[in-house]
Amino acid sequence: MKKLFTKGTALAALAVAGTLGAGVTAASAETTLTVVSWGGAYTASQQGAYHAPYMAANKGIKIVNDDSASGALAKLRAQVEAKNVTWDLVDMVASDAITACDDGLVEQINPDKDLAAAPDGTPASKDFFAGTLNPGGSNCFIPQIVYSTTFGYRTDKVKVAPTSVCDVFDLKKIPGKRALEKKPINNIEWALLCSGVPKDKLYEVMSTKEGIDKAFAKLDTIKSEVVWWTKGAQTPQLLSDGEVVIGSTYNGRLFAAIEEKKQPIAMLWDYQVFDLDGWVVPKGGKNTAEVMKYLKFATDTQRLADQAKFISYGPARYSSGPLVGKHGKLGIDMKPHMPTNAKNAKTQLLFNYEWWADNRASLDERFNAWLAK
Repeated sequence: MKKLFTKGTALAALAVAGTLGAGVTAASAETTLTVVSWGGAYTASQQGAYHAPYMAANKGIKIVNDDSASGALAKLRAQVEAKNVTWDLVDMVASDAITACDDGLVEQINPDKDLAAAPDGTPASKDFFAGTLNPGGSNCFIPQIVYSTTFGYRTDKVKVAPTSVCDVFDLKKIPGKRALEKKPINNIEWALLCSGVPKDKLYEVMSTKEGIDKAFAKLDTIKSEVVWWTKGAQTPQLLSDGEVVIGSTYNGRLFAAIEEKKQPIAMLWDYQVFDLDGWVVPKGGKNTAEVMKYLKFATDTQRLADQAKFISYGPARYSSGPLVGKHGKLGIDMKPHMPTNAKNAKTQLLFNYEWWADNRASLDERFNAWLAK
């Protein structure tokens, strides 16, 4: 996989021209676009950065949020196969987007034709982080943000603050319940890292039965103390209620709990797992032409930077990074809260989309069988 956060040449000086991106025109008749996303603070950030400004400039467009992105791949497949596509745009993680693209469920994207160039003229294909527009060789995915799954912990309920992801597996140092997502992704990687597998050998080891056995053996050591979550909002609530002392979730959820709700929670960034979230356009949608106009606006340099006003996820374009400013309500500088911030990303792990796309089904089966024991 290509390295995500590098750029061959420095960007020229940025100049953002006005409020609207190129190619935005008022629609002549009212059209409702149903946009599927994840709910909570994340949907709110899209509403503030993308949807509301676009509707203000295009009076004939109404954007309706459908917060059912969890399990969206199966739902989208059912719609496409039934030739009854009711969604216009879907927010997906990159691994699901690869599958959707490979299975012909979503439209192909031509970045330099369909997406806005950077303010200095750099074409979209070179302005999005390297490798993010076509993870796994797909050409159907437009990344919005780089987010991470990482850990938060209750500062008032741990005697010693955790400094390593391996402290999650140390019941003596950090006694008490911990929250983990109810799926093998990330948990397998962390378990192997904390079993002594080097970072650069992870997916090689995960490709062997012995490696997977080793990961489940490590997870066995804390299984009795794990509360399993399925939605990103659950861990912050579990932490807030004192039902767990440490738990994994999306970094934006933890930011909201810490900075907005002032909970006694702190971040553990060690071996945060980077992932991408972005748009796919369903095959057979009724409003594809209008969706493509919206996407050109919503994924331009300024709009991706604007999303960081509302949530602590890193914009997926090189040119957006320097434009990240202060939180829209709190007034605090958002740069230190980005998962891509150099201080936070000292030991980050890049999610291997291709490996999980190839192995997810078999690992899900084994993980669910392990949970049932």
